[in-house]
Parts: sequence; structure tokens; C-alpha cells
Amino acid sequence: MRGRYEAMNQLFTRISSRISAYAGKAVTFLLAVLIIVVWGISGPLFHFSDTWQLVVNTGTTIVTFLMVFLIQNSQNRDSAALQAKLDELLRAVEGAREHDFVGVEHLTDDQIEKIREIVEKDSNSNHRNGGETTSHGSSVGVR
Repeated sequence: MRGRYEAMNQLFTRISSRISAYAGKAVTFLLAVLIIVVWGISGPLFHFSDTWQLVVNTGTTIVTFLMVFLIQNSQNRDSAALQAKLDELLRAVEGAREHDFVGVEHLTDDQIEKIREIVEKDSNSNHRNGGETTSHGSSVGVR
């Protein structure tokens, strides 16, 4: 069962990556504009009927609904990959406050805001101290 889930997940990842890549291209946008223009021009041919309007409404609704999931999947993967890279940088940089920042994406919005305020305060005090870094030894202590 687990193998089937992983295979399905890999297939979905490949498909969503390709569709997301194509959706972000100028040619895809131009194709969408062309479809809308053809639909608009065909209005008089169909006497601007309810069915004519329903075609574009249904089509755009379906595309939008599906694209939300594909784009969210792409964003989640990008965000997770970026977090992994940043965590590795924190572990690799000597003197970094690794214990304060690795995994910070799992905190609540309020906890992250407190950390951001402390880091900004540290940064401002560093600027006032002539650029000397004094924050490496301090802890943000939010967790």
C-alpha cells in the first residue's frame, strides 16, 4: 500500500511540476488570452446565449480549481526545499544561532513575530555598535 502511495505521489509531483512550469510561461498566458478572444468573438454566432456564457464560466472555474492545488503543491515543495537549505546553512555557519532558528517554520505566527522583533532589535543594536556583531551568543528564547 505504501509503495502505491509513493508512486502516486511521485507521479503527482512530476505532473504538477510540469504544469506549474508551463503555466508560468508567457506563451501559456497568450494561449489563455487567445481562447478568451475566440470565445468573445464567437458570441454573436451563438447569440450570446446562456450556454455560450456557461462554457467560459465552467471552463475557467475548473481550470482555477485545479490550478490552486497544483500551485499549492509547487509552493509547498519549494518552501520545504528552501527551509532545508537554510537549516543546513545554519548548521554549517560557525556562531550561528542554530538552536533558535532551525525548524522555526513550525512555530506559530506569534512566536515567529517575536523572533523577528528580537532579530531586528539585535540588528539595530549591531548598527549602533559600529557594525560589530553581538547577537551570535544571545538567544531569542521564544520556544
